[in-house]
Amino acid sequence: MGQMKENLQGIIEPVIVSMGYELVGIEYIPGKRRSVLRLYIDKADGITLDDCSAVSHQVSGLLDVEDPLAEEYNLEVSSPGSDRPLFKLAHYQAFLGHRVKLQLRVPLNNRRKFKGIIKAVEGDEITLAVEDKEYKLDFNLVDKANLVSEV
Repeated sequence: MGQMKENLQGIIEPVIVSMGYELVGIEYIPGKRRSVLRLYIDKADGITLDDCSAVSHQVSGLLDVEDPLAEEYNLEVSSPGSDRPLFKLAHYQAFLGHRVKLQLRVPLNNRRKFKGIIKAVEGDEITLAVEDKEYKLDFNLVDKANLVSEV
């Protein structure tokens, strides 16, 4: 995670946790006029629109005070959904046996995109079964990953 996301997580996560939610992850999408700061939250019995609204209200006030981003941005608060993004190694561990699509920052064997089943997580390494091959991927090289909805 970049330094900016780590700083944001340090500011935001304690508030979200104190409200009874888990901060699943943070996405920051730079834009020409306005950027997007997207927070994914979860709790055991799922997330409602009211949950997203409550977290948005609290975090918005906090960010107004702390002012960690110089540029203008829109704050979005969302549930992870069925195509849940995976931000932490613990997420991969929790979803062993599930199908995932991910993109690496740098190519491995001349490819950056993979779609397969999470077979194992050992140290910083994720084993992914793609068709008839297994790939060992360094978590630190994963740019983006999402579960693939089986619906």
